[in-house]
Amino acid sequence: MSKAKIKEVNELGTLVKIGSGIALAILLIPVFIVVLTGLNSGDHLTFPPEGISLRWIFAFFRSEEFLSAFLFSFGLALITMTLSTIFGTLAAIFITRFSFPGSQLLRALFLSPLILPGIVLGLALYIFYVSTDIGLARSYPGMVIAHMLVTMPYVIGTVSASLFNFDLNLEQAARSLGASPLTAFRKVTLPNISNGVMAGSVFAFIVSFGQFDVSLFMATPNNTPLPIALYWSLRYTFEPTAAAAGIFAIALVITSMLITSKLVNLQKFSGVKFD
Repeated sequence: MSKAKIKEVNELGTLVKIGSGIALAILLIPVFIVVLTGLNSGDHLTFPPEGISLRWIFAFFRSEEFLSAFLFSFGLALITMTLSTIFGTLAAIFITRFSFPGSQLLRALFLSPLILPGIVLGLALYIFYVSTDIGLARSYPGMVIAHMLVTMPYVIGTVSASLFNFDLNLEQAARSLGASPLTAFRKVTLPNISNGVMAGSVFAFIVSFGQFDVSLFMATPNNTPLPIALYWSLRYTFEPTAAAAGIFAIALVITSMLITSKLVNLQKFSGVKFD
């Protein structure tokens, strides 16, 4: 490679690093503001903070409204993650392995919640629940189904990517040695696509925990996720307890991402070898 070409590559790498740094700063500035606001020693939700204090952190633990909403969102996200992982993995296997007329349309239908605005999806679900009178409107099962529709595309996308790099001959070899379809899937296929499954499940958990648009149409006083509790609180009060609750939500998301980075082999998942 010529010196001019090497210089061009180095300059491009520098520009990419600068652009990545700017993008990262834009993403982290709101997080930084929320954390400092939650540690504010003043009586109002203001930035910059009047001082640093843990008073609103302790207020979060004493707040029945926010603590119960946090635990509700956590439980809802766990249930959604479990169901979305199961059904999303099955859907990914189906649309990846079977070719039939309309398969691409079915794939687009599964992934459509990623394109549709959340408000539109939430309103459509609410109208459907009410008009069909099936008892899902403003109910916990109805909210779980709504969150599954939003989170399953992430599981389908990551699992489909893993299946793209999977050699189907390995599973067929296990079948030829006497393994049942379920045993072959459990002992051969699943270990090879586990990175995609785990990545999709963590994405499902994070998206469900922070889901606002769909939850807005499904929430009730007894079924209130944290994002809705924050929204209602900021409409009527302006104290930093809401920001303190946001700190714990941010911490949960960061912890989830750290666990993912430790458990998921990105090199194996992407099929790309990093030097």
